[in-house]
Amino acid sequence: METISVYLDHMFANLPKTLEVMRMKQELLSGMEEKYRELKEGGKSENEAIGIVISEFGNIEELTAELGIRAVEPERAAPMLTEHEAYAYTAAKRSAGLWVGLGIFFCASGVALLIILDTLFETTVDSERGSMLGLIGMFMLGAVGVGMFFNSGMKLSRFKTLEQGFQLSYALKMELRQGQAHYAPTYRFSLITGVCLSVLSPILIFAASYVNEEYAPYGVAAFLLLAAVAVFLFVYYGNIQGAYTKLLEEPILAAAKKEEERISGAVGAVIWPLATIIFLFTGFVYHRWDVNWAVFPIAGILHGMLNGVYNMNRKSEM
Repeated sequence: METISVYLDHMFANLPKTLEVMRMKQELLSGMEEKYRELKEGGKSENEAIGIVISEFGNIEELTAELGIRAVEPERAAPMLTEHEAYAYTAAKRSAGLWVGLGIFFCASGVALLIILDTLFETTVDSERGSMLGLIGMFMLGAVGVGMFFNSGMKLSRFKTLEQGFQLSYALKMELRQGQAHYAPTYRFSLITGVCLSVLSPILIFAASYVNEEYAPYGVAAFLLLAAVAVFLFVYYGNIQGAYTKLLEEPILAAAKKEEERISGAVGAVIWPLATIIFLFTGFVYHRWDVNWAVFPIAGILHGMLNGVYNMNRKSEM
């Protein structure tokens, strides 16, 4: 039946990737596969069954004319993605996730180093030197992290053309779906581990405060590092899953998801830097490391709420 699917891919190549066209293609594929199975059960050979099914398929131009669907110009048709290009994209997404995850960990490590050094030298005559060393270390580690972010973006820059649309052969699509199914347990385990680390990380602050109130900043530093590990798991393994999702998602859904991601990124670009500023300000000015960590889960909840409101409004307008 792969021949039938390849035939349909070729026949629909120049048609617009709308929901109506994709639904019509899926219905035709289901009907042709059912007819193929009937012919095979009736004693026809594979070649005979395929030939009869295709001959009874009809003219694609007649079907589209009845529905008022017009073919797009050949030069505007979505290009066919090769196997090499598809796996190069998944490798680039994996590498980009690694660099972004490490960049986040380095940035969090810089803040943790600043807190530790500031606390160590706070009661000594070298308190200003400790703060200065902490700031230098934070900016150095932050610079390394930002460099990793840029490296990640450069790895994916050559795949910007995928945003314009693409097509996959039936064989490659089935191969990617099989790879996604094999990867699913690893992805679930990484999510569960990341969530557990995120939930458990604030306990380090309470544990340090319980031992001695002066140890609270050390608990905050440990909290940041453990939370950074959780974020690394989300980003790295999420990027791999995202590569499969991007390659296998339907074109009509891809455009809507792209707009959703754009809005979510814009909201996050405001909320998370603001949360970090509040966290550092309340920590160093008011020394409330024992409670100010809560700004991050609050920011996460607020981010999710704003995204939910946007999605509900968008669906109500459709």
